[in-house]
Amino acid sequence: MISTSRIFKSRLGALCLATMLAMGGGSYALAQQADSPDATPDAGAIDTPLNLPNDVKVFGKFDPKLRKATAIVNGFIITDTDVDQRLNLVLAANGQQVGADELDRLRLQVLRNLIDETLEIQEAKSNDVTIGKDDIDTTFARVGSQFKYTPAQFSDFLKAKGASAGSLRRQIEGELAWQRVLDRKVQPFINVGDDEVKQVIARLNASKGAKEYHVGEIFLSATPSTDAQVHANADKIMDQLRKGGSFVAYARQYSEASTGAVGGDLGWVRAEQLPDSIAQILPEMHAGTISPPVAVPGGYSIIAVQDTRQVLTADPRDALLSLKQMTITFPKGTTQAVASPRVAALAEATQKMAGCGAVKDVAAKFGADVVENDNIKIRDLPPALQGQLAALSLGQSTTPFGSVEDGVRVLVLCGRDDPQTANAPSFDAIYSQMEQARVDQRARRYLRDLRRDAVIEYR
Repeated sequence: MISTSRIFKSRLGALCLATMLAMGGGSYALAQQADSPDATPDAGAIDTPLNLPNDVKVFGKFDPKLRKATAIVNGFIITDTDVDQRLNLVLAANGQQVGADELDRLRLQVLRNLIDETLEIQEAKSNDVTIGKDDIDTTFARVGSQFKYTPAQFSDFLKAKGASAGSLRRQIEGELAWQRVLDRKVQPFINVGDDEVKQVIARLNASKGAKEYHVGEIFLSATPSTDAQVHANADKIMDQLRKGGSFVAYARQYSEASTGAVGGDLGWVRAEQLPDSIAQILPEMHAGTISPPVAVPGGYSIIAVQDTRQVLTADPRDALLSLKQMTITFPKGTTQAVASPRVAALAEATQKMAGCGAVKDVAAKFGADVVENDNIKIRDLPPALQGQLAALSLGQSTTPFGSVEDGVRVLVLCGRDDPQTANAPSFDAIYSQMEQARVDQRARRYLRDLRRDAVIEYR
């Protein structure tokens, strides 16, 4: 089912939230590239070859370290400090140690992102679009409030990560400025026909019951002359992801698709909506897996499958549960052997328990803490618990889970609202999604033109 989220309308909040959450995780985009008459080649594609010789002879020794990570973009200076602070945000979001080679590559990518951000802010100002301090303050405070921080506390939090409030505020300014430029100079000139929307709805209804995937994407553009290098870069990113790197962080930093701004999230798609090379591998993937680099028109994509479901079909994992959780804790240093009899007794007592009304008495017997949770979706729970809860009847409980160190828990099912059969998205929702996909496409071309015309001096 086509996602109803609007990429650029929500990209700032998603960007900031995804980055910060990872620091402590437009379904139509590829379909547009693949089969829309309005689609054009992506950023790396060119219409005519450069006529380069196959046996290139290089004069002198190339050393990328001779170029320090600073630049002057149309007169605006990007300093080493700017790069360091933004880089520290990325490293914190990735949550792992990065090797020296990877760090150099990541630093260059951060610089490229800062250059794009500067170009977007400059283009906004040239079109009399300014972002007021109040707008930036409001967004900064909203992001901080998601972690129960005041703006001052959030600034201290960023500083502790080696970043700064100023760096994030600059990022916020760039996102807001670019969004308003697109709203003024691109959005009014995008057309989506009613017949196109009706065709999408018809295809969705015809595909009822078909499998669809919640997909993330990291897209790297390539030309014939850069294909080998881009493929090698994609392999390096894949290697980092296999070592535990954050897909969202790498998508935000490296992906050249518009979905990079929201951590590569394509939303829910069917295999046939995507390029053939991706459509062929999706049926072989399951939730939680990541593909090796896949050749697609204009470059390479790394695909992550976050979840699967059936089109317009109720998913049992969308059932809303009312739960009571009992937790027993153990003194520090308690061994597994000492804890096991108490855990076994808890398991026996909860299996014989006469419904949720008896939770309080059982908890008192074992000195357990009780927490009530309403409106919890099965799919939002850990995979190891989803199967148990889907099979439970009211008043029944899961087997104990957890650890001696962190506490052993039992969940008791007190209520269930089963999901209703899904309907196709509304006409307006699909119209909005198709319109935004075309805005994204024009935005990529717009930014590409700004890069081409920019005067950039490296120091």
